[in-house]
Amino acid sequence: MTAQQNTSLASFTGDANPYGGGDPYADYRTADLPFTQFANLADRQLGAGVVAANDEFFAQRENLLVPEPAEFDPEHFGHKGKVMDGWETRRRRGASAEQPWPTEEDHDWALIRLGAPGVIRGIVVDTAHFRGNYPQAVSVEGASVAGSPSPEELLADDVKWTTLVPRTPVGGHAANGFAVATEQRFTHLRLKQHPDGGIARLRVYGEVVPDPAWLTALGTFDVVALENGGQVEDASNLFYSPATNTIQPGRSRKMDDGWETRRRRDRGNDWIQYRLVDRSQIRAIEIDTAYLKGNSAGWASVSVKDGGDDEGGVWREVLPRTRMQPDTNHRFVLPEAAVGTHARVDIFPDGGISRLRLFGTLTEDGAAHLAARHQELGG
Repeated sequence: MTAQQNTSLASFTGDANPYGGGDPYADYRTADLPFTQFANLADRQLGAGVVAANDEFFAQRENLLVPEPAEFDPEHFGHKGKVMDGWETRRRRGASAEQPWPTEEDHDWALIRLGAPGVIRGIVVDTAHFRGNYPQAVSVEGASVAGSPSPEELLADDVKWTTLVPRTPVGGHAANGFAVATEQRFTHLRLKQHPDGGIARLRVYGEVVPDPAWLTALGTFDVVALENGGQVEDASNLFYSPATNTIQPGRSRKMDDGWETRRRRDRGNDWIQYRLVDRSQIRAIEIDTAYLKGNSAGWASVSVKDGGDDEGGVWREVLPRTRMQPDTNHRFVLPEAAVGTHARVDIFPDGGISRLRLFGTLTEDGAAHLAARHQELGG
């Protein structure tokens, strides 16, 4: 196991205050975590899962990846004790009356399968509502294992685990954030809490690194989809919901599962800029406004750029400004393939869309670059 550079962005020491009533998040502690601009690779919507844990006596491991913030009901008790919205293990004990304390090596662990393999930029270990029962410290390791390994295969001696977050003290009822500077592709994580306790949520922010062989086998695919390696680079407005929602898998299931902006009171328009999986030829476009009924975009256009700003890339409109209907999936076949590395959707004047799909294929040089990066990152 090789320890890598890690920076704790938010260090919370000492106990959290006991719950005093009222808003359970009133005294919640957090910090500005710049890596949260990246996608959550441990998102259930991408297919992430907690595949195993050594102990989940008080609260089940699956709670770690629930997308919503942890809830707290001070009156909710079950047969095993206080019901907590997180992963909570029993209290560890020493070997004898003379040595009743856990050893330095004692810890509990959970194995997490990332929804999309990628390079991790930051991790949040959230101990919301765990005030006197959070772990003394946490650590996180990453591994890259092909296929769909079982827990037994992940725990085998031949699996190489790389330290992403070394054993670090954490605080209770707080979002404990850690920046990660390891340029490597990971598929699974091992979260450890030392020696025991409870963690409410785990978020793993990073950049998706897809398998080039899989994309080649698909042929035509969505070249901006998050699970295929697409990424939101910037957006004009994120007032109601994140722009990354527009490239999530599947159709939107409710209004806040898309992208919606605040109401404009000027003569401008809103937009999102994307980076494609790599240089691609786009042949068809879908713009979906599902569940946006009184607040969908009035019109939308799509532009493509071949190369970044430093490479002299110029935006070229491939779908002119087109009327959008509420709660509708709009499909467009382009008269000729649009080649580019970046895309931008403009909506007029404001409102939202739920999904953007750009169907196409990698160019020859795009496929070669993607394969080289995959190999470089240990894929």
